[in-house]
Amino acid sequence: MQRINIFNKVVLSYILAFVLCLVGITYYFSHLPEESRTIQSAAIGNFILFFIMISFVFVGWIKKLPVYEIFIEGAKGGFTVAMRLIPYIVAMLVSISLLRSSGVLDLILDGLKMIVAWMGIDTGFIPAIPTAIMKPLSGSGARGMMLETMQNYGADSFPAFIASTIQGSTETTFYVLAVYFGAVKITKVRHAITCSLLADIAGIIAAIYLGYYFY
Repeated sequence: MQRINIFNKVVLSYILAFVLCLVGITYYFSHLPEESRTIQSAAIGNFILFFIMISFVFVGWIKKLPVYEIFIEGAKGGFTVAMRLIPYIVAMLVSISLLRSSGVLDLILDGLKMIVAWMGIDTGFIPAIPTAIMKPLSGSGARGMMLETMQNYGADSFPAFIASTIQGSTETTFYVLAVYFGAVKITKVRHAITCSLLADIAGIIAAIYLGYYFY
């Protein structure tokens, strides 16, 4: 198995370019007025999504593929997968509801809030932590926690802002590893789970930091 050397000049150049791009975007948006920042971020996000969709169609046209027929087949497959996932989603949502109703999640959050307050750190981000806890396990569960945060604190509140950022900057680690590793018959995930969870933690920390920076 070939190992990737992170000290390779090519790898370092890609990492450096990516970091500089993120720093540039952060610097640009941080110096915009709040109203302009909201409008421009929404416009750029919509343009990126539209560009990706058009790119798929354009590449398919260049390669002379039956784009519409392929889309229909993919939609059928997606519907089948969604039907198979519904029982698991229902079970996950029921489990989340029981976790919340039993008070276990509140105890965890209260303990974390005490630790954060003892460290002298602002505790305004604590209501968004349920989304961070659920995201590695279930995307639908994390989405439910995010919506619950919005309902309890308001869609434009700081906890909702943090929860939304966490939702977009982390991944359903255990679900992805189970599905994709299982698809190729890999039973030993080795370092993949460690790297994935570290990436999730980095995404959560970055979401909280940028939330305080931009909100």
